[in-house]
Amino acid sequence: MAIATLVFYLFSAVLVFSALMVISSRNPVHSVLFLILAFFNAAGLFLLIGAEYLAMTLVIVYVGAVAVLFLFVVMMLDVNFVELRQGFLRYMPIGVTVAAIFFAELMVAIVTSLRAPIALAAHASPIAAGVSNTRAIGNVLYTDYIYIFQVAGLILLVAMIGAIVLTHRTRPGVRRQKIASQVARKREDAVQVVQVKPGQGA
Repeated sequence: MAIATLVFYLFSAVLVFSALMVISSRNPVHSVLFLILAFFNAAGLFLLIGAEYLAMTLVIVYVGAVAVLFLFVVMMLDVNFVELRQGFLRYMPIGVTVAAIFFAELMVAIVTSLRAPIALAAHASPIAAGVSNTRAIGNVLYTDYIYIFQVAGLILLVAMIGAIVLTHRTRPGVRRQKIASQVARKREDAVQVVQVKPGQGA
């Protein structure tokens, strides 16, 4: 067995294990750490097939930014995990239904690729000789899929705005900075001049 095959099975096994731990860990911080491990192993699989641009993008963008951001958000937010576990049984039927749909779609894709790999390969865009992986992805992404790419960016923008709105909600008992009041404050509101006679304290 070739070394590349052994490395592929090693990365795949660790990737599947870490993905299962992401959804099965009770501690959300542990889930984020397993998610980072899954991203690293997925990047290794991309390197094995020669997609070095996707591998570096996965490490830099997802591991270096998104996963670390998830980790900070999970650690900083005051999440009541007791209430989350209590509502698990209520939303479990919906979750099982969505998971079954995803699993069925995955099985259809695997069976189709095993039965007709040549037909699926015919739909792939050929890469000319001497063209780098980054240039080939850019040519396809910004020509054939430019509208889909823009819509994906718009969805991420809406998600970012929604996250900001949810995290900046008004909480009782939390002091917030009022910049307008600070700027409009006069000298008389902050400084008090007291006449102290000799021999007396203020």
